Amino acid sequence: MALLFSEAEWDFPVLDRTYKAIEEIALNELKLDVYPNQIEVISSEQMLDAYSSLGMPLMYNHWSFGKLFAREETLYRAGYSALAYEIVINSDPCISYLLEENSMTMQALVMAHAAFGHNHFFKNNYLFQQWTNAGGILDYLAFAKKYISACEERYGRDEVESVLDCAHAIMDQGVFRYRRPPRPSAERMAEKQRRRAEYEEEAYNELWRTLPVGVEPPVLAASADPDDALSGADMKLPEENLLYFLEKHSPALKPWQRETLRIVRNLAQYFYPQRQTKVMNEGCATFVHFTIMNRLFDHGLISESAIFEFLHSHTSVIFQPDFDDRRYNGINPYALGYAMMSDIRRICESPSDEDRDWFPGLAGSGDWMGALRNAWANYRDESFIEQFLSPKVMRDFRLFGLHDHADDPAYKVSAIHNETGYRALRTALARQYDVGAADANIQVAGANLKGDRKLLLEHRMHRGIPLNSATRATVLAHIERLWGHDVELRETEGD
Repeated sequence: MALLFSEAEWDFPVLDRTYKAIEEIALNELKLDVYPNQIEVISSEQMLDAYSSLGMPLMYNHWSFGKLFAREETLYRAGYSALAYEIVINSDPCISYLLEENSMTMQALVMAHAAFGHNHFFKNNYLFQQWTNAGGILDYLAFAKKYISACEERYGRDEVESVLDCAHAIMDQGVFRYRRPPRPSAERMAEKQRRRAEYEEEAYNELWRTLPVGVEPPVLAASADPDDALSGADMKLPEENLLYFLEKHSPALKPWQRETLRIVRNLAQYFYPQRQTKVMNEGCATFVHFTIMNRLFDHGLISESAIFEFLHSHTSVIFQPDFDDRRYNGINPYALGYAMMSDIRRICESPSDEDRDWFPGLAGSGDWMGALRNAWANYRDESFIEQFLSPKVMRDFRLFGLHDHADDPAYKVSAIHNETGYRALRTALARQYDVGAADANIQVAGANLKGDRKLLLEHRMHRGIPLNSATRATVLAHIERLWGHDVELRETEGD
């Protein structure tokens, strides 16, 4: 068979021909299920711009994005950092950005990695199905950009940026972490709508329309509110989503400010699944691109020089520095995810006696792709590691457990490579990927809407660790700006 390409240079017919060959393997051999793909080739400056706006194709204006762009551009021009080969958007169609400076081999790798690996994971993982609406996100981003721009023209850039500053400060506390209760009955919903209509009729003022003329928000079904009531009587406390609570119940916010908080809250919810699936998402994409590129070589569609160029890049992606290496910055999610998924294939195809003890349902089954598709669909990082991290991978990464206590003068080795140690290691590593343990657990505990309007927040400390004193005061000032009255924060033990 003729080679798909023989030179590093590329053009669009070569890209199209290579994409179709990759698609054939992804859909027919690996049985991947993906959104329609949209491939875009962009310049290095456009890639830097995408970096600075959270990797989204459309984003409202904010000074922090410009600051990040200036920083990344300076580092890139000075040679201190490189650009990503690609950026992929969880949308329908799935948008993959390819850097125009890539060689043709790298363009093939990126299309396999992003357009099929990430794409399949976005479409099938339960967290993305539960919390994001791939079909509506692009329309919502277009609305957000237009809405914020209209607010800047009407109320002034400083006023709008002040609200955005406050909202960005508590984005991590602006998500729903659990599925909400079922919708109320039709009768109760009708009563709520009647009360809401009465409230809006009393509060209506033409000067403070929620939406500037001509700017209407699209329906973003996956992030719909469980309760649209604005009155204090309908507060359900405690409430973990600070942005939601402030949007619905703040006595100081104008309608356009509430809508601005809603925009930031919807974006925070959109990114929430990605924070919980870094290892799985990157591991899935890396495993898929490795498998597809090797299948292209097996079919005689790419040359030996291309496969060696690919392997050089691939090994760099999955490189895990040792703990005493100056390049060490924690466990590489690409390395861990790819190692675990390759190990699942090994267990299914040629298991050891140890594998049969640890994974009786997988060992020797032969259906490694079915096992991987099941894992990609039904797990997040924490549960995936707890379920599938094998003793072999722990040995390969030379993992061991350390017990660290502030009052102890030295570390204590708490888990080594034995039966008990492997299980303790697996559990300890899984807990490190629990977003709920990493984020501060801050909830609205009370709000006196009929008295001094004081807002009471409660921080339930994890392992007795309080909030940073410097940033605590700054963030509380942002919350007070949104609430409009005094805010008190109490810290208690998590249990």
